[in-house]
Amino acid sequence: MSICILFPTASEAALFQRAGVTTLVSGVGLTATAYSTLKTIQQHRPSLLILAGIAGMYPHADLNIGDVVLVASEVEADLGFFTPDGFTHLAHLPLDMDFVRRHTLPCHHLPAEGPFPLARSASLNAALAPFIDSRGVDIENMEGAAFFHVCREENVPFLQLRAISNVVRPGHDDWDMDSAIRALTAGLHRLLDSLEATA
Repeated sequence: MSICILFPTASEAALFQRAGVTTLVSGVGLTATAYSTLKTIQQHRPSLLILAGIAGMYPHADLNIGDVVLVASEVEADLGFFTPDGFTHLAHLPLDMDFVRRHTLPCHHLPAEGPFPLARSASLNAALAPFIDSRGVDIENMEGAAFFHVCREENVPFLQLRAISNVVRPGHDDWDMDSAIRALTAGLHRLLDSLEATA
């Protein structure tokens, strides 16, 4: 199996090394991730592409800082318009235009007996945005929806692994990036061990 792992930052990638696995830094945000994901697919032709990084958890999520999750679905949560009634996602606007309405993007490549709990994720370029509808998601990141979209369009199997570093709440600055990155690194090895055992 040819596996590539994308990390949004060099900090998130710093502790990870594994023979036979290609690692790349994709950049932060949806635009950088879309470009890096497509470039990686074109240059490396992986049989599995993994996005790995830290994430924030919403206060209502049944998670703790340091937990590691596999992402079951993504939504580009800040794609839309501000209306007199507040922010409305583009997929839910009654626009008389011909375009593909996409909202929730599922991952259909999750292991049958995965080693981690599943989480629903919102991706935003504006982290901690107070206007999005976060009721149906557990975590927040800045790359996942672009990664999911490109992998789905290119028919490349993919997974996303996230370690929880903080609570998504403006003014809540109690981040534990060091512990989250250590948990992410251990989680990646555990995930790869599990995939190798079932290959």
